Formats: sequence, structure tokens, C-alpha cells
Amino acid sequence: MTEVLFYHLERQPLERILPSLLNKTLQRGWRALVRSSMPQRLRPLSEAIWKWRDESFIPHGLDGEAHARMQPAWLTTEDENPNGAKVLFCIDGTAPRDAELAEMERVIVMFSGADPAAVEAARDLWRKLSGRSGLEMTYWRQNGRGQWEKKA
Repeated sequence: MTEVLFYHLERQPLERILPSLLNKTLQRGWRALVRSSMPQRLRPLSEAIWKWRDESFIPHGLDGEAHARMQPAWLTTEDENPNGAKVLFCIDGTAPRDAELAEMERVIVMFSGADPAAVEAARDLWRKLSGRSGLEMTYWRQNGRGQWEKKA
């Protein structure tokens, strides 16, 4: 069963949320793949991951760097899985391919509530995936205290 989690970002930007989720992913022993549709987004995200917390280290690499298959977390715009990840983060409007839904243990779709097109794309993806066998879908939204609450 593949878990598909939708994260509706309203209170904090992706640069603040993604490192925390990556850290939790790696602590569980999973490898992560972060896919963006925007190449110019990868370097700033990488910098945000490096600077997330002084006391933490989130090893990762990104397109154009060496040793992709050795990296626990890989940032890319490509439809590939060079590090053998079992968790896929879909950001900036990307969506999982059907083969990835079967291969991954977890797919995390992150979208900004400040972008109406991103919200509509996430809704469309939810509708498309709803009812498919082998998927367990959940929708997460931050409450007023900044804590994530499962809404569906």
C-alpha cells in the first residue's frame, strides 16, 4: 500500500516545511526524492535544507552534482530515481507517475495555498487518485498553532 499525503501549505513556505519532513523521512531509514518542475528552485531549496537547523544534518544532493545514488535525499527536476528513494516529494506542481505510485512507499504532494492554480492542481490530482486500489490518501493542513492536522 502506498501512502499519498497532500500537504496544503498556508502558514509557512516550502523552504521551512520541506527540511523538517525530509529529516523525519531520513530518520525512518528511507531515502527521499524531491521533484520540482522548476530547475531554478533546486539550489535555493538545497541551501534552505543546509541551513534548516544548526544541530541537524540532512545529507542531500541535487541535479548536476555527482554521486546521486549515494545521496539519502536527492533534489531533481527529472523523472528518475537515481538514489533508489522510497519517498517521493512532489513540489511546484509535479505529480507522481503511475509507476511511482506502485514503487514508492510514500508520495508527498506539497502545494501552496497562496497559489490558486496549485490548489486546483492538487484537487485534480486528489480526484484522479481517489478510489485507486493500493493507495491510502490523506490531506494535511496546518492549524492556527502551526501543527499539522489530518483533514481527510
